[in-house]
Amino acid sequence: MAPLVSVLLPYRQAEATIEEALESVLAERDVDLEVIAVDDGSTDGGPTRVARIAGRDRRVLPIATGGVGIARALARAAGAARGELLARMDGDDISVGGRLARQVEALRQDPRLAVVGARVEAFAAGPVGEGMLRYVAWLNSIVTPEEHVREMFVESPLCHPSVMLRRSALEQVGGFREAPWAEDYDLWLRLDAAGARMAKIPELGLRWRHREGRATFADPRYTIQRFLEAKAHYLASKLGRARPVAVWGAGKTGRRLARALAGNGVRPERFVDIDPRKIGRIAQGAPIVDPSRLTRGAQTVVVAVGARGARALIREHLAGRGFVEGSDYVCAS
Repeated sequence: MAPLVSVLLPYRQAEATIEEALESVLAERDVDLEVIAVDDGSTDGGPTRVARIAGRDRRVLPIATGGVGIARALARAAGAARGELLARMDGDDISVGGRLARQVEALRQDPRLAVVGARVEAFAAGPVGEGMLRYVAWLNSIVTPEEHVREMFVESPLCHPSVMLRRSALEQVGGFREAPWAEDYDLWLRLDAAGARMAKIPELGLRWRHREGRATFADPRYTIQRFLEAKAHYLASKLGRARPVAVWGAGKTGRRLARALAGNGVRPERFVDIDPRKIGRIAQGAPIVDPSRLTRGAQTVVVAVGARGARALIREHLAGRGFVEGSDYVCAS
């Protein structure tokens, strides 16, 4: 018997896009589904449009929260959902046909998978910014569980409205919850800490709309500083106290991460850099050394260099010296 997929769709002020978003999900023909459409404080005509669709399609369940924020709206939706498989969708995006069926199949084929995302396409009324295009290209390059683990502390490796996850895995890590930083990145970090496996279907699964006012751009919890705090909080727990920590990068990016790690109880013993002007100096009470001073097994290296392309070069250097990513070093920028 095919599993029921519960699509959790919170929305607010989405009158212009909610019908297209809902219809794109309801067009799925090979999946037994329900859509929990949560009005989280709308004052426009969005709820009326949802009610109209629900009147002709019993798979849509309208709920209203009064405006509690996305994390609590999602928790409310999950509580009302009947399915073991929970899919995500937002009120201004477009689900690409067949996405849900392919995600169900991926979860069926690999019982160890907790989350399956999809590749996405960013679009907007005008041009999409270069930074967002780079981020989407990076996100789409991450497909396998191993790649998600490797990139987890670089940036958020999954587009939240594109994912499907097992209810059991979500409940194991405490469900949807509010955090001082982006609630979706917090969820991926919690799942990673619990050893959950994440992957993507290799096909395009979502057209991801970007517009002014979206939380990605407007909510203070989505700032670079808050992402840094999230990384440091979970990375400090992952690093532990078994070995000293060296931060590769004595520039702005590395120093900011080092301060955040220190705030979580992990103070790097040294910085690593290739700039001869920095080598031999002291930063945050720790010496700055060149890469030759690193010894495999003597410390864990945290790579935090902001220059484009630097991460790949550092990975190549460390791999050439026998360092193993995930045990000897982790990339965090």
